[in-house]
Amino acid sequence: MSVNDERDQLINKIGEIQRDLGRLIAQHRPTSPLFNSNLTMRQLKVIMILSCQDSASGQDIAHHLGVGLGTVTGIVDRLVGHGLVTRREDPHDRRVRRVHLTPAGRTLLEEISDAGLADFRRLLQTLDTPTLHDLSTVMDKIQEAAHTLYSDTPHKKVG
Repeated sequence: MSVNDERDQLINKIGEIQRDLGRLIAQHRPTSPLFNSNLTMRQLKVIMILSCQDSASGQDIAHHLGVGLGTVTGIVDRLVGHGLVTRREDPHDRRVRRVHLTPAGRTLLEEISDAGLADFRRLLQTLDTPTLHDLSTVMDKIQEAAHTLYSDTPHKKVG
């Protein structure tokens, strides 16, 4: 077996483990804020897009979702109706309306994230200390690789 074959097999195995963990946690967490929300996948995607930046234009959102502006208008209308986003005039171009998360939108994202983190922490608490040390070392390397791959700026190490 070549080194590349071995790497591909390991990457596939890790991906399967991650997928299985997600399924297990989802099965045993039916009261998660993610499952309790009445939002569609596209609505959740818009909220996620907005969580990464201060605001976005309809064109920006359409580009990220790979849909037309008319579709985005409907999605944003429903999110406005849920009180999760607002529209405001762009201060630099009055023709453009920018979409912003409301405090309720930020709270929903925090609740979803906190629930996932709580599940992960509960899982980690079952591991022994040497395994946690090993996992911490691996997670540092994954974080470093992610910052190298996805970021223009150097990352800050946690802890």
